[in-house]
Amino acid sequence: MKILLALIVIVGLFFAWKGYSRSVWDKTFPKSDKVVVKKVQFKNRYGITLVGDLYLPKDSKGSRLAALAISGPFGAVKEQASGLYAQTMAERGFAALAFDPSYTGESGGEPRNVASPDINTEDFSAAVDFLSNLDEVDADKIGIIGICGFGGMGLNAAAMDTRIKATVTSTMYDMSRVNANGYFDAMGEQERYELKQKLNAQRTKDFKDKTYAKAPGLPDKLSGNEPQFVQDYYGYYKTSRGFYPRSINSNGNWNETSALSFINMPILSYSSEIKSPVLMIHGEKAHSRYFSEDAYKKLKGNNKELLIIPGANHVDLYDQVDKIPFDKITQFFQTNLK
Repeated sequence: MKILLALIVIVGLFFAWKGYSRSVWDKTFPKSDKVVVKKVQFKNRYGITLVGDLYLPKDSKGSRLAALAISGPFGAVKEQASGLYAQTMAERGFAALAFDPSYTGESGGEPRNVASPDINTEDFSAAVDFLSNLDEVDADKIGIIGICGFGGMGLNAAAMDTRIKATVTSTMYDMSRVNANGYFDAMGEQERYELKQKLNAQRTKDFKDKTYAKAPGLPDKLSGNEPQFVQDYYGYYKTSRGFYPRSINSNGNWNETSALSFINMPILSYSSEIKSPVLMIHGEKAHSRYFSEDAYKKLKGNNKELLIIPGANHVDLYDQVDKIPFDKITQFFQTNLK
């Protein structure tokens, strides 16, 4: 009898905990009392189910809102920086969708932890599909925010998808360029050929072993000799500041051979044809600053702007709300989504 009672207590505690775990806030940033958030799902053009968090202003009932699709950084999930951006923009009156890209986080796709210049660009357009069909959203007033590597994907999407009426990139990476040329374009043609030889040999081995080799990730501990930008990444992804179990950069590794498609498919080939407004934001001290500066030079027209944040490094624009220019971002979208 005592054993039975003990089991009943344990089962009761388990279900109580399960109920509690569903109700607790599971993001890396504080919850706002000015918005409501709900989990949503939608499919991209390749049939992959994407999972996102839709943030809406609490007082928005009955009104059709301008909307934003938000993703990144590269290797992060919606519970991290993109969710912070979405919640903040919802506080400011927008419907904001933070979503996990294909093959990562709660989104579908096998094998896991794969990136693709085509499919991840498509993910933004799939998010626009979803937002365009919500009762709460004005389909003619949709913009996007791409953070880090998804800044480059965002520009690629804006060059292709004319439904995107305005684009913000924050601390942008050009993932094609860095994979093909290395940091600061230090990799030459012969080194790139040798890298392709290595990665294609790995493909053969992966097929034979029925598994996928992992690319190097962030160290579990810092030695102190790492480049400053690696230390900065560690300070976000590997500490309580930004750690999240489903985040590749916090708790996993990319599939090593993902680099091949980026080497072969430059994502900013048609960025000069973007006709809609673009605001590019980068930190003054970011190692990646040159990506935004060079991408900005390709943009045409008088509705493009590059904003450099004094003193900010790359990851400061992930979560440091005193450095992320949310007032400027809000003004930009209010002006261009009307």
